[in-house]
Amino acid sequence: MKVIEAAKSREQCLSLLENLDPDGLVITKRGRPVACLLPYVALDQRLLGSLRDRIEIRGNVLSTGLRWDADDQS
Repeated sequence: MKVIEAAKSREQCLSLLENLDPDGLVITKRGRPVACLLPYVALDQRLLGSLRDRIEIRGNVLSTGLRWDADDQS
């Protein structure tokens, strides 16, 4: 991962964005890391909904299946 000083990153912002490595870039201020710039990874839109006709949901997917009563004193 490359490291660059904040002042220098401000001067070279567009160039840094165009040449950003997959590992990203650490931006430092007075030698201490303050930010990490990573490339945006878009979701593959073909995956969304691809299992729609292959999965069957049974029961309540938001439930653990256990009965619970908050007022129960035992």
